[in-house]
Amino acid sequence: MTRIISGSAGGVRLDVPSAGTRPTSDRVRESLFAALESADAIDDARVLDLYAGSGALGLEALSRGALSAELVERGRPAAAVVRKNIDRVLASLRAQGTGDRTARVHESAVHAFLQRTTGTFDLVFCDPPYDIDDQAMNADLVALAPHLAPDALIVIERTRRASTPDFATAGLEEIRDKTYGDTRIWWAVPRAV
Repeated sequence: MTRIISGSAGGVRLDVPSAGTRPTSDRVRESLFAALESADAIDDARVLDLYAGSGALGLEALSRGALSAELVERGRPAAAVVRKNIDRVLASLRAQGTGDRTARVHESAVHAFLQRTTGTFDLVFCDPPYDIDDQAMNADLVALAPHLAPDALIVIERTRRASTPDFATAGLEEIRDKTYGDTRIWWAVPRAV
C-alpha cells in the first residue's frame, strides 16, 4: 500500500495505477524526504512532479509544507488516479487547517507540458519510466531549465543502470547521487553563471 509518509496529510492512502508506472518505494521516499527537509527544500516550494505516476512524490511534498504541486502524467488512467489522490490529500490538508495549498494534474507528455508552461518551480521531481532513452531524458531536462527558480533543486530517479543525465547541456550541476538497491537518485541545481 502506498501512503503519504509524513506531514499534515501523513497516513493518507494513495491509489497506484494498475499498470505502466513504477511507484517509488516507501523506504526511498522516506530517505529522500528526510534529506530534502534537512536541506530546507520543501517549505513553501512550488513543486513540479514530472512523470507523476500516482503523484506520491509531489503530494508528499505538499503534505510536508510545499505551497503548490503541479503533477504531469501522460497516461489517462494514471492521470485519473492522480486526480483521486489529489482530492484525498487536499481534503486531509483542509481538515488539518492547511487547505491553502494547491495541486493540479496535467494530462500531458512531459516535453509538451514544459514547452507550454509559464510556471517557475523551486523543487522538481523527475521520475521517468525506467525504459526512457537517454536522449528523451536529456531533452526534457533542457526543456525544464527555463522554468527553474535560481535556487531550484531537481531530483531525478532512475534505475541504477541508467546513464548519468547530461546535466551540463541543460545548464545544471549535479550535487549529489545515491543508490538504493536498483534505484539511483541524482540531485541537481541550476549552474551558477
